[in-house]
Amino acid sequence: MKIAFMGTPDFAVPVLQNLLNDPNYEVVCVVTQPDRPKGRKHKMTPPPVKSLAEKYNIPVLQPEKVRKPEAVQEILDFEADLLVTAAYGQLLPESLLKGPAFGCVNVHASLLPDYRGAAPIQQAIIDGKSESGVTIMYMVKKLDAGDILTQVRVPINDLDTFGSLHDKLSTAGSKLLMETLPQLAAGSLTPVVQNEAEATFAPSIQHQDEEIQWVNQASDVRNLIRGLNPFPGAFTYLTGDVFKIYAAELTSRETHEQPGTIIGNDDDGFFVATGGGQVIKVIECQPAGKKRMRAADFLRGKTLDKGIVLGGKS
Repeated sequence: MKIAFMGTPDFAVPVLQNLLNDPNYEVVCVVTQPDRPKGRKHKMTPPPVKSLAEKYNIPVLQPEKVRKPEAVQEILDFEADLLVTAAYGQLLPESLLKGPAFGCVNVHASLLPDYRGAAPIQQAIIDGKSESGVTIMYMVKKLDAGDILTQVRVPINDLDTFGSLHDKLSTAGSKLLMETLPQLAAGSLTPVVQNEAEATFAPSIQHQDEEIQWVNQASDVRNLIRGLNPFPGAFTYLTGDVFKIYAAELTSRETHEQPGTIIGNDDDGFFVATGGGQVIKVIECQPAGKKRMRAADFLRGKTLDKGIVLGGKS
């Protein structure tokens, strides 16, 4: 089976690697996003999927807008039997979806119809879910709304972050795809129509979504921190400067202090009041202009006064 693969970030790399490892499939081209400037020096950096494809001398296409007719035709000219996408990053036009004989399938990091959209992994943790998963589904014009082919469930444990769950789902998705493709080729799958009434959404995380709202319950604050670790990082303000928090623990402490108030510290971190009189302990952080560090290292050699209130840029 000749396959055109479309994907961009790290999530898609194991999916592509499994296809490349299997002699039953020939990846005829890889379509990914254009190189982008990265880091403080804004060095042009290729997407992870492009780097992998080039190791195998596979043709790489990087259209700025895949909807343009010339971009569609360039992909169709490879005469793939199937198009596979995994976190590609653009909506595909119908002219492309209808091209391959076996259609187009997507590896999506949620149990559809839950969490359609660009940030299903982050949102599952932010919402405090105990389970996520991967769905292989047919692609249609509407975002993540196609018929479901197969699914696998993946538990979320209390220590999972966006980073750890991302890796679990990427591995699970790459395995599920390889189990699904022979059934797809044999015509032995029965697609299941998604229930639109049950659909939920996980759009891209916006900057304002990353700010910690200390009035929320301690568990909600911690889930936001987990869901944005390692990127982009949940943030608050400390004496007017951006202060990122990457890890925190729930505690049994209670307080009458205003949410966001620092109420003390110990050898491992410092304690912050949240909504409902609850308290969390900050374990890992990143002060403005500094590298990410343990809260214990941040505290070393300084006094973090009780009564300082986090949040509210001033």
